[in-house]
Amino acid sequence: MNQSQDLGEELQEEEEMTGMVCHEGDMKDGQMKEVTVGDQTVLLVCTQGQFSAVGSKCSHYNAPLVKGALVGDRVRCPFHGACFNVKTGDIEDFPGLDSLPSYKVKVEDGKVYVTIAKNSMKLTTRVKEMCSRLPDIKHTIVLVGGGPASLVCAETLRQNCYQGQIIMITKDSMPPFDKPKLSKAMNVDGSSILLRSSDFYQQYGIEVWTQKEVVSVNPADKAVKLSDGTLQHYDQLLISTGCRARLLSCPGWDLKGVKLLQSYEDAKEIHSSCLGQKAVVIGASFIGMEVASYLSDKAASVAMVSTSTYPYERSLGAEIGKMSMQMLEEQNVKFYMNDGVTGIKGENGKVKGVVLKSGTFLEADVVIAGIGVIPNSDFLAGSRLEVDSKKAVIVDKFMRTNIPDIFSAGDVTSFPLTLRGDQRVNIGHWQMSQAQGRVAALNMLNKPTKIESVPFFWTVLLGKSVRYTGYGEGYTEIIFKGKVEERKFLAFYIKDEVVVAAASLMFDPAVARIAELMANGQILTKAQAQADDLSWLQMGPDGTNTSQ
Repeated sequence: MNQSQDLGEELQEEEEMTGMVCHEGDMKDGQMKEVTVGDQTVLLVCTQGQFSAVGSKCSHYNAPLVKGALVGDRVRCPFHGACFNVKTGDIEDFPGLDSLPSYKVKVEDGKVYVTIAKNSMKLTTRVKEMCSRLPDIKHTIVLVGGGPASLVCAETLRQNCYQGQIIMITKDSMPPFDKPKLSKAMNVDGSSILLRSSDFYQQYGIEVWTQKEVVSVNPADKAVKLSDGTLQHYDQLLISTGCRARLLSCPGWDLKGVKLLQSYEDAKEIHSSCLGQKAVVIGASFIGMEVASYLSDKAASVAMVSTSTYPYERSLGAEIGKMSMQMLEEQNVKFYMNDGVTGIKGENGKVKGVVLKSGTFLEADVVIAGIGVIPNSDFLAGSRLEVDSKKAVIVDKFMRTNIPDIFSAGDVTSFPLTLRGDQRVNIGHWQMSQAQGRVAALNMLNKPTKIESVPFFWTVLLGKSVRYTGYGEGYTEIIFKGKVEERKFLAFYIKDEVVVAAASLMFDPAVARIAELMANGQILTKAQAQADDLSWLQMGPDGTNTSQ
């Protein structure tokens, strides 16, 4: 008996590696530090006198979580806002799909030890346990749209023991991919931006139908009709069709060389057609600015046309808009602001130039329009599904539409935002789409869950990231820490004496911490934002992180 017990313990020792990582007194409550066991970097966390250890890198883009914001039992990524439970490693808010590995911790004689299984030594992420399909279960969930909301919905269903049929139907030529990369790095390899491999879908019994379009929904028969005339029955349905880029309405909009950025193919085409050519970008939106930034060292010239005085004027304010504009002007992007396009001139059906309201003529080989988006909800006409004045699908906090068994998630929805007293909003953030996909899945399975996620967004210009959290619409003033002109700042957006949103550049992890405080229901006041002392944010006034 004792021999086999000893053998078992020896085998376990061979299969595991344990390292003494620090002394118990080295860390205070609410502190994190990176430690190493063997070759593996581990995030060690002390909360309420308890030590826990999880993977050290965010599963989204591998950001070091030690630089993030720890609030309670959650660490939030400093770069893009994903949240992980430090006890279990489970992902609790997005972006990203995978959880973190979690490791055994024990404290003996005032020393802290972390143990890692050798077979998981190199793993930095963990796929949550998922079931697959049982063919004799005759229940079908159809997901219309192949974006992040559909993918997270499908995975959440399988993580919660749903064993019926899951069919995802998308117009795209590819299964779900990392769309935010398209405007930031346009010449990407298709396989490198796939969110999951084809083996993954097969393993978990998720059917992905690409290049197929749903043209109508019949709730009475519980069926969707596809463009090829076939019908597909559903027991529950998710509408997550996202938005499409708004077309230009001026003469010449249909000339060869006028582009919109929607698909992977669009991104590749814009990249190749602009090399060494004259590009004009219409619309100083996040997409427009990212495209101009990307093309600034690839096109022969880049011109930006916008009806506003500064880029992002309504969303981020004039100061940050002016700074962004200067950044791109230094890379020879020319701005034509407070102006608009009256027509696009062509020769032999191809773009030659753009005529502005001011009378200016800009020579152009390629024109890229980024003038806003329209929800993809036209196919719902006749279904009695309720949409708002902007054509977004109206849902409640459980992502339910007005028709039983039909849910909606992602950019196509208008939903009640907790942060703003349940004001109905439409938010086109990658992270929010994922959060809504998860909530829709749980409610499909009759596990009542509300959407409580705090919006988190980022944009990249010339390799620098502006991060944003909250919902700033209707803000009346902005309070700045740091200096916008020095390109290192934290901005608080104030409405009714309360912080409703925040944006930053080179001031991490301030925005992640603000998002986490908002997620915990804390009201951040204008007085807190005005104070020189930012210790409530664990930040120094100069943007140093004082929590380390």
